[in-house]
Parts: sequence; C-alpha cells; structure tokens
Amino acid sequence: MEVGAEGFARSLPRLRRRILRAAFVALDMEFTGLHSTSLQNNEPSLFDSPAERYVKAKQSVQRFTLVQLGKDIFSFNFRYMVHSYNFFLFPSTLGIRDVEFTLSASSIRFLSHYGFDYNKFLKDGIPYMNEVQEKSLRQHLVAGTWKVCSNADREVMKKAIDEVTSWIATAKEEDTMILQDLNGYYMLEVQLVLRQALENVWMEPLGDKKVMVKKVSPERRQLLENSSYEHCQKKLILLFARGFTNLFQILVKAKKPLVGHNMLMDLMHLHDKFYRPLPESYEEFKRNIHNLFPVIIDTKTVTKSVQKKCLFPRVSSLSEVYAVLCSSNLNPKGPPCPVIALASGCSRYAEKKCPHEAGYDAFLCGSVLLMSAHLLLCRSTDDAVKAEPSFSQYLTVLAEHVNKVNFIRGGVSSINFSGEDAPCRRPPALVVHVRGWPGLTEREIYQEFKAHCRFDVRRLSKNQFILLSNKYKHVRLVLRDYRNNPHLQVSVYRHWRHSPSVNCLLQ
Repeated sequence: MEVGAEGFARSLPRLRRRILRAAFVALDMEFTGLHSTSLQNNEPSLFDSPAERYVKAKQSVQRFTLVQLGKDIFSFNFRYMVHSYNFFLFPSTLGIRDVEFTLSASSIRFLSHYGFDYNKFLKDGIPYMNEVQEKSLRQHLVAGTWKVCSNADREVMKKAIDEVTSWIATAKEEDTMILQDLNGYYMLEVQLVLRQALENVWMEPLGDKKVMVKKVSPERRQLLENSSYEHCQKKLILLFARGFTNLFQILVKAKKPLVGHNMLMDLMHLHDKFYRPLPESYEEFKRNIHNLFPVIIDTKTVTKSVQKKCLFPRVSSLSEVYAVLCSSNLNPKGPPCPVIALASGCSRYAEKKCPHEAGYDAFLCGSVLLMSAHLLLCRSTDDAVKAEPSFSQYLTVLAEHVNKVNFIRGGVSSINFSGEDAPCRRPPALVVHVRGWPGLTEREIYQEFKAHCRFDVRRLSKNQFILLSNKYKHVRLVLRDYRNNPHLQVSVYRHWRHSPSVNCLLQ
C-alpha cells in the first residue's frame, strides 16, 4: 500500500494500532545515494574499524536523503499476517531552514530502472524532521518569526497575499473570502504568513484545499490568538510538519523488534532524519540506537549463520535468499515453514515481484527472518516443533543474533549494538615487498592483484604494501602464485617484523 503526504495523517491512527499489535516490524529504505564520491577515501574498506566506517558513513548520510521507506508490520494469530506500506518521503520545508541534499547519478538511474516514481517523491512526499529541527520550528511559532524557505513556496504565498490585500481594502469587519487550491502544508503556511503580515485578518482551514479568511478587529484578533482553538492549530501545524516522524515516535514507544537487511545505513538515517543529527562519537550512536530500538535483528547476520548450520546454497542478495528458502526443501523432517499472508489491500506482492521497492524488500526481509528462524528452531531441538510457532519461540533461537548488525567489508563481521563489538576474524594480512619496480602506487598494486582476486591495499612504507582479503582461499592463491615472483615478494604480515613503528624502535 502506497502512502503519500495527502493521506498520511488519516492513516496514522490505524498504523499505530497495527504496530502495537505487531510481533515485529520489518524495514527497508531507498536513498538518493550511498557513498559520496566527492569525499576522499569514503569507500568502505577492509581496513576500516567500526568507528572509522561510522565516520565515513556519517558524511554520506548527511549528504543524501531518503526517498522511500518500506514498513511491513508482521502480526501473529495462528499465522503471520503482513500489512505492507510504502511511504514516499521528502524533507520538511515548513518554517525551517531549507534542506539541501545530494543526488548520486548511479543511485537515481538504479531506482529508475526498477520503476521508482520520482513524481510521487517530489509532489507527495511525506515531510519529516528531527528533534533539533522541531525545536527550531516551535521557537518560530512562539515568537511569530515565520519564514518561507523555498522559491516555489514564495510564489504561492505572494499569490495568496495579493488576493487577500486586494480584497481587504474594501471589506468590512466579519466579511470573509475563500482561498482555494492550497495543497498540503500550503494551507498551514498561508495562514501563518498572512497572520504575520496583516494584523486585521484571521484564517481557518475548511478542508478540500480551502482556507477561509475573515476581516477582524485587532481586539478580536487578540482574543482568537489566545483561544484554545489557536493552541490546537499550533499543535496541528507541528503534527503536520513532523509528518513521518510521528510514526517513527510511535515505533520507538512500541519497542517492537526491528528487522532489516544490511541495516547499518538504515539505522544511521533513522537517527539523523527522525531523531537527532548523528553524534561525533560512534559509541554514542550505538547507545542511542539501542535505547530507541532495544531489539534489532539483521537478516544478513541471521542468514550467514543459517548457511553454516544448514544445507543452504551460498547466495548473497535478499531476493536470492528468499527464493532459496521458498523453493528448497531445507527441512524435510520438520513441519513446514509458517504461513505468511498479505493482508487485504496489501496483496500486490503476492502476485508480483517488485525488487528495490522499499515495501517489497521489507516484506522479503520479514519473511526471510521467519523462515530462517524456523530452520534454526527445528535444528535446535529434538522435540517436535509445532506447525505454527509463536515469534517469542523464534526469538529464543535468534538470541545470539539480536542487536548484531552486519558490517560490510570491514575489520569486524558485525556491530554489536548492546555491547562490545566482536573481535576481528578474517584471513591474515599479506605484505608485498617491491623490488626493482620503483614508484608503484596503491592503485597499481590493486590492479596487479585484481586479476587473481579482490584485495584492499594500503601503503606500509616506500616499497611495501599491505593487502587485506576476506577470503582465505584468495590469501592462499596469492601466496602460491607469487612465491617466485622477481619483483613482488609476498608474505604473511607479522607485526613484530613489518610494522614501521616496531622497526624504528628496534633500530
């Protein structure tokens, strides 16, 4: 089900009820970009510690924005029922500093290839703001220092002000007029701007894109401003300006398990866009996320475990994992996987695959979690497993994966949001000693070994480079093939032997 700004407020009470009844909520996001190429050394590297990767990702999160968020609500009542939602999002421009964000050409083309509707993103995107932006908005509302941010908004405001000032010159007190064709937040912004510009008018929204303007005396205007109605209006303005942040706050209060796939960037965007700007400290970011969402499950971490424990083909993408779990008989002796049904109004994904549509990917994510947990449960007990285990039973076998978020191509396998990160478990580093081949760069070393396998490269000294891989077979292959190379001597890195700081101390 697609939800834009036009129908979001009406959907909010129903969404709240469904989240409160949910077993868990699955999440997926689409962005205007992933890694900024304008920043030097911003690409993920095997050399990155979690803190170093956080700094890199933070710079990208601050540059790019969300275009679509998929939220699939999984509830359990003898079977799993899924309410699937696609939310188009657009940063709020209502009375706050104009938001700037970057577009990555490759990301935009990628989404376009999969049919993403940029008109809905631009024209009907749900506004949102974090706590810092909301505080600024409240201050403007109290002080009456309202500003119109964008040029498009200014054109709408100018047209409305021209209409009202022309009418009010000849109008009598208590006369009224109607402003029409005001979409979304323009209805609220016009009221605030006109009240600020003209002391003898009062506005009330009529619905259906209309606002009533009334000419009043200054005394009457003061009474209206101090009325309970005006207090409700300011609450309405804040509710509208917060937009999707209202749903984020419902999710935080509900404390339901949050499920995603390779979800580090998703969590960083959640923090930055709806909670607070990302902190400088990596550890503070982890603490904040754990306080917001005490139970996080990354299906990438779960499926890596399932691949090791079960006879599971090694596939990488979420859609491939889902296809394997649906088609293969991975559990011939145990009961079938739980029934997962899409609710009425959300059944499109039962009939059609929609890869890289946020709601569809969130549906795959939640389904993969349930099917993976079922396999783990069947293999963890000798007793017969009920045909439809509850989600709390699945959580018992998922306990070792809770709050462990996959760390893509880095110094650790996962980030632990409820404790210390696990120590590094990867193949040993290699050191390349260059002979008779002066002036080699990291890029040239990378190209040299690229034909054999993929390594990340970092210069160690004038004629030495460190290579890192995440596959043992690649390390063995390079050690074998370069054993007698006259120009590139490759060996396993030993800190006491190869570290420049240790060598300096020994000398």
